[in-house]
Amino acid sequence: MGIKTALPTAELGLYSLVLSGALAYAGRGLLEASQDGVHRKAFRESVQPGWEYIGRKMDVADFEWVMWFTSFRNVIIFALSGHVLFAKLCTMVAPQLRSWVYAAYGALAVMGTMGPWYLLLLLGHCVSLYVASLLGQPWLCLGLGMASLASFKLDPLISWQNGFVTGTFDLQEVLFQGGSGFTVLRCTSFALENCAHPARRYSLADLLKYNFYLPFFFFGPIMTFDRFHAQVNQVEPVRREGELWNIRAQAGLSVVAIMAVDIFFHFFYILTIPGDLKFAGRLPDSALAGLAYSNLVYDWVKAAVLFGVVNTVARLDHLDPPQPPKCITVLYVFAETHFDRGINDWLCKYVYDHIGGEHSAVIPELVATVATFAITTLWLGPCDIVYLWSILNCFGLNFELWVQKLAEWGPLARIEASLSEQMSRRVRAVFGAINFWAIIMYNLVSLNSLEFTELVARRLLLTGFPQTTLAVLFVTYCGVQLVKERERTLALEEEQRQDKEKPE
Repeated sequence: MGIKTALPTAELGLYSLVLSGALAYAGRGLLEASQDGVHRKAFRESVQPGWEYIGRKMDVADFEWVMWFTSFRNVIIFALSGHVLFAKLCTMVAPQLRSWVYAAYGALAVMGTMGPWYLLLLLGHCVSLYVASLLGQPWLCLGLGMASLASFKLDPLISWQNGFVTGTFDLQEVLFQGGSGFTVLRCTSFALENCAHPARRYSLADLLKYNFYLPFFFFGPIMTFDRFHAQVNQVEPVRREGELWNIRAQAGLSVVAIMAVDIFFHFFYILTIPGDLKFAGRLPDSALAGLAYSNLVYDWVKAAVLFGVVNTVARLDHLDPPQPPKCITVLYVFAETHFDRGINDWLCKYVYDHIGGEHSAVIPELVATVATFAITTLWLGPCDIVYLWSILNCFGLNFELWVQKLAEWGPLARIEASLSEQMSRRVRAVFGAINFWAIIMYNLVSLNSLEFTELVARRLLLTGFPQTTLAVLFVTYCGVQLVKERERTLALEEEQRQDKEKPE
């Protein structure tokens, strides 16, 4: 039986047409701006030779992306291929030993990349948190974990510990920060789970097998210890029907996404243009809005590709890793905005949900969000931009609850109850559109720069008011309506599936 939509087909078609037309119009403006600015002096360092046979240069402003898929690409492929090979052989010969093989291969790869002294440094942090977990005090484990994390984020300890890395290479700082930070979060998860299950004490070997699983070691995502331990210790892991096809599909999607980004960087210089504020200030309002939106979409694609690659390997190892981040295009609430679902799961389990409960009371929610963003600030590395980003997103998350409480207030609740279902949906979509752009602006601060964020805000809200402001909000409103309809359809499909599975 087909599912009827809450909105008429003609209305949905209109929303789709408006959204597609707006994106195409903004894209044309960005393409023209990229062509006009390619020879600017300010672009020379970050726009370099690319596809010379068609006369296109490439945006190389993102150092990490360029390094991952040029000089460091072969190292990643070699290391992960070795992991897959040894994991497959172990699964075929002695599946009960596969967690040991994962840990041994991971530790050797870390030592070969960063040196034996770096490996000993991380072992020191692992042992300290393991000893703390034996005391059975969660507050002590969390406090020690945050102190360990701070030692990798604040001077002079970070400089001293960085000296344990031998040799120098392009991605040394990235691998140092990634391996160290994720190690601390994993060890803290282990310690807290050890405190939560006093009847079953986990061993130091369990922690080392958890921490040195190579696909997650440097770049994440984080799997909480309880999930990882249960999955990696299956004696005879069995794949579900169609799982291998899904793994191949995920790998194929990651390759397609990499190719799409490569094509995009040859035609749209979305990372370089914001660095030249004088040039960006001359863009049409539509192109400027598209540029701000594109920066967040690119960051989502970057995270999706990175986690897609390592998650593919993890699924080959019979693990169920955290899902990739939800696309920014379908986000209009702060509660679902996260680019790393693994860290989000970690924060929710040990901090946010633990303090905030059901997230329905204003004061506990405020305390929970402040504590969560305080740890997030430490994870990202304390600085002025990170402070501002945390404050803005913390406010946005709480403001949603305040608005929800206000909507439940007697007079307003009665007004909404008097509206038709479609009218109520439209009113909520208006607020969703405003919220969507708040999410973009708040996160643009950290993804790009405060100066570029100020330029976008001034053009869209002040100098472009009311025409540009209303036009952008209307386009976003159409997108929110389409997202809401999709969510409703998926919910109905899930209800029908559950009804069919119920016994007669």
